[in-house]
Amino acid sequence: MITRTADAVVIGAGPNGLVAANALADAGWDVLLVEAADEVGGAVRSAEVTAPGFQTDLFSAFYPLAAASPVIAGLDLHRHGLAWSRAPAVLAHVQDDGTGVVLESDAQATAAGLDARAPGDGGAWLDLVAGWQQVRDDVLDALFTPFPPTGALVRLLRHAGTRGALDLARLAVLPVRRLGAERFRGSGGPLLLTGNALHADLPPDAAGSGLFGWLLAMLGQDIGFPVPRGGAGMLARALADRFTAAGGEIALRTRVTAVAVAGNRAVGVVTADGTRVRARRAVLADVVAPTLYRELLGPRHVPARVLADLEAFAWDHPTLKVNWALDGPVPWRAPGAGRAGTVHLGVDLDGFVRVAADLAVGTLPRQPFLLFGQMTTADPARSPHGTQSAWAYTHLPHRRLAAAELREHVGRVEEALERAAPGFAARVIARHVQTPADLEAADANLVGGAVNGGTAALHQQLVFRPTPGLGRPETPVAGLYLASASAHPGGGVHGACGWNAARAALADDGPTGAVRRRLARTAWARLT
Repeated sequence: MITRTADAVVIGAGPNGLVAANALADAGWDVLLVEAADEVGGAVRSAEVTAPGFQTDLFSAFYPLAAASPVIAGLDLHRHGLAWSRAPAVLAHVQDDGTGVVLESDAQATAAGLDARAPGDGGAWLDLVAGWQQVRDDVLDALFTPFPPTGALVRLLRHAGTRGALDLARLAVLPVRRLGAERFRGSGGPLLLTGNALHADLPPDAAGSGLFGWLLAMLGQDIGFPVPRGGAGMLARALADRFTAAGGEIALRTRVTAVAVAGNRAVGVVTADGTRVRARRAVLADVVAPTLYRELLGPRHVPARVLADLEAFAWDHPTLKVNWALDGPVPWRAPGAGRAGTVHLGVDLDGFVRVAADLAVGTLPRQPFLLFGQMTTADPARSPHGTQSAWAYTHLPHRRLAAAELREHVGRVEEALERAAPGFAARVIARHVQTPADLEAADANLVGGAVNGGTAALHQQLVFRPTPGLGRPETPVAGLYLASASAHPGGGVHGACGWNAARAALADDGPTGAVRRRLARTAWARLT
């Protein structure tokens, strides 16, 4: 029985779904946003899970892409309670011998620290920063707009020149290990670049890892690694409040089990209790691609070639996350690490390669690479004065791990912290562990603990994301749009996947919609 009719139904209230819903509501559409969980946010949520008064970001935590995103900026979320907070220093990479390198909030200060390790490396860093400033806006426009980003690329060529554009093209395929070796004499710069590259699932010798490392390092130097004041959930709450203020409706605890299709067009959704919701104009799915095509649509409505391509769909590495409530600051051996919101630790430059090799062959690294968040340093509201709310995550191999293996690996995580910060264990008030299964149970899009919506490797980016196709949010079913991180440009909290899906839906409903739909059908027919 149809109990609700809307112009559009958006499946999933993660950041991309929330952005898509806002864009459609702003255009005057009647929009219903349905979410299986009992709160909005997807992988942008926070809660007290360690000890009373300690706020923990349950999934994502630092948001340079959100702060830089023209999509997020255009929503004026400060009007709905969002405020950004930043740590005194952006990021540190610390080593077991007590040495470290710090990405300071000021580029000159970062350069001075690099020069202290290897004379000349400060200048090399400032050269990177100057190059970034020259192409910043064009790169971000190209990153966040639908493929192909023709206008952004034309502007980039005009601003960077032929040589600069060629340098960027080379950077796009350069391994981060090679980038660091070419640019710096010492290890400081390469440590910063490589650690940032491994925020994704790319090995340091993989093509494209240099671009990820450069992008995140430059964003860190440019705008920092900000956090929402009060917890990650404040970002999701601001998006939700903005949407409902524009007239949108959110249905929580409502799991969609199927997309309704008639005449090869999406006409609504079916929920777990059998309720049918009709969509007059579009259905947008903030759902990972394998789930959308295999479960919500099924083989009857998906071309055989697309289903076959999904057999090769590659997930990013599973994640193990450990959260702590600490009774004081982390006793880092490395100077400056206590001022950074994000800390990388556990490995040196060669250690990055060893970790990647272990993961590639299905082995748990003996010395894992850790991303560590000092949340109270970044936002004093996260825990009582003088304490620290902290977490660390590390990547796991692509295989099902026994409970004993996971417990052993949590021990390795804490051993790495004890080496870099002797006395860490004595500061722990409480600990909370999130295994890959826990992550997926909390958010169905985090399949097997993969947080990126699919690997960020070049073979699954651009026109290859999520499968070889158009690199756009349109799907083989008219009126249905992929709005999750499985779509271009991929993972990270920037809202572009949802925004692109909404813009495509609006364009298809507009005066040129018939032509656009005909072109899309022709393109899909040739691809399948």
